[in-house]
Amino acid sequence: VQLQACGGGLVQAGGFLRLSCAASGDIFSINAMGWFRQVSGKQRELVAVIISGGSSNYADSVKGRFTISRDSAKNTVYLHMNSLKPEDTAVYYCNAVIQRIGGRFSGTYWGLGTLVTVSS
Repeated sequence: VQLQACGGGLVQAGGFLRLSCAASGDIFSINAMGWFRQVSGKQRELVAVIISGGSSNYADSVKGRFTISRDSAKNTVYLHMNSLKPEDTAVYYCNAVIQRIGGRFSGTYWGLGTLVTVSS
């Protein structure tokens, strides 16, 4: 199983970016997909997660500005980031809880990070 994320970049404060992450491989089912972010020297933190039933949760710092969505047919999750702030600058990591074909249990998978830089 692989997670391929893209969409990071440099944007001015107040701007918009959309991240996407596609899961591929021997996937039986995806229980949840989400985004974490990490600033150098700090712990990785949850940004947003969406579970298979469609409900989602957000970090307080991004509520009202970020929206997570999912295309189940494409095994892809998106993070729409509006009104970006300099403090949103971080490496963003895609995360998924996936049950593989033939597997009894689900496992957690990570994509390579994508850098988001918000200039003031």
